[in-house]
Parts: sequence; C-alpha cells; structure tokens
Amino acid sequence: MKQVLIAGASGAIGSALASRVLEHHPEAHVIGLCRTPKAFESGDRCKSLYWDAETDSHADIAEKMADVVGDSGLDTVIYAAGLLHDHSLFPEKRLEDLNAEAMARAFMVNCIGFGTLMKGLMPHLRHRRFKRIIALSAKVGSIEDNGFGGWYAYRCSKAALNMLVRNLSVELPRRCKPVSCIALHPGTTLSPLSEPFQQTLSRLRVHSPDDTADNLWRVIDALTEEDNGYFYSWDGSRLPW
Repeated sequence: MKQVLIAGASGAIGSALASRVLEHHPEAHVIGLCRTPKAFESGDRCKSLYWDAETDSHADIAEKMADVVGDSGLDTVIYAAGLLHDHSLFPEKRLEDLNAEAMARAFMVNCIGFGTLMKGLMPHLRHRRFKRIIALSAKVGSIEDNGFGGWYAYRCSKAALNMLVRNLSVELPRRCKPVSCIALHPGTTLSPLSEPFQQTLSRLRVHSPDDTADNLWRVIDALTEEDNGYFYSWDGSRLPW
C-alpha cells in the first residue's frame, strides 16, 4: 500500500484512520482532504489539501491531485466526510420538520461529494495494483433495516450513497481492476457528529474515535476482490442494503 487518500481527514474518524494507516503501513503516504488542512498535518508522510464536499467540482479535485499523487496512483480511497447536523440542519423527528434546502445539503455532503471525488480521482485508479474504495455510510441508511423512521435527510442521503457505492462496484472492475468498492458502517462514535445525542448514546454501544479506527481498519485491510459491492459493519458483518 503506497498512497491512501482520506476525504474528511480532519474529522474524528478520518484523522484516527490516518494514524492507523501510518502505523500499520510504514511505507504508506496519506493524502488528506479537508476544510481545515492545518488540523490534519502530521509528519512528512502526510499531505493535506483544502477540499469542501459542498463546493469542489471534479475538475477542482483533478487539478489538486495532479501534483500530489504522482505516477504511482492511489491504493486506497476512504470517504469519511459526513453531515448529520449543524447550525441550520438537525435530524427530523417527523415529516413536518423536513426542509428541502437542508436535505439538499445532506445529499451534497453525504452522497454527491463522494461521486464528484471519484470522478476526479479516476485517472489515479487505473494502475494494476489492488485498490480499496471505501465510503463511510451508516446503518440508518439501510432501507431494509429502517424500523424507526425519522432522520429523513440523513437516512435518504446515506441510502443514496449506498446506491452510488453499488453502482461504482459494477463499473470500477471494468475500468480499474483489481478493486473492491464497499460501503462501511463505522458504528456509533464519540465525535462532534454524535455530541447532541448524549441521552440516546447512553443506550447504545459507543466507541472512541481510536477504537472505531481500529475496527474499520481491520475490515479495510482485509478486503479482497470478493468483497466488492457489499455493505459492511465495523465488525466485518454484512448489512442489508
């Protein structure tokens, strides 16, 4: 494994995953994409670039990558960006809470940003080494598993992300084999994303960012071509779409 790109690298899970890559693969270099590059910088094996899932086009990404990736290409791409809430968006409890603008933002970060990123990265995935493409999804994006409702924007955008992963898992083997493209549920993690839900978290199994990174990296590092096109949980079990 030579070069790993992590989108959302300054987030709790993204930064912890970068540390795991550097720890387990001494030869690897990490390229981190995030809105706060200085928060991610860590030694001479890391490069950080400004990137915003809501505004960067595939052309922007291609331009930024041109001088960074080099001829060796990318071995692993991890999409760790995600939007559940902020000052103008909060998970809906009922249909009356649905807001079109908020839903569009959730789709932009949680789904469209991944597609745009992959479009910009395609030239760097055509080498002959095995490639891992991972989108951090969420179990609440599973249509079959949804028994509670609510959280319209987040659920729908993650379900759309899952479909994008499934689509890519069909196309990528035709264009840049060998490859494994999967959706991966990180589990509930203590982070700014989960912070407003402390009462709910007390009833769930919650992981620290470091524990989550350990769990995810075990799954990622063990991927093979046979895993292509599936939705996995942090413990390696398969989830229903």
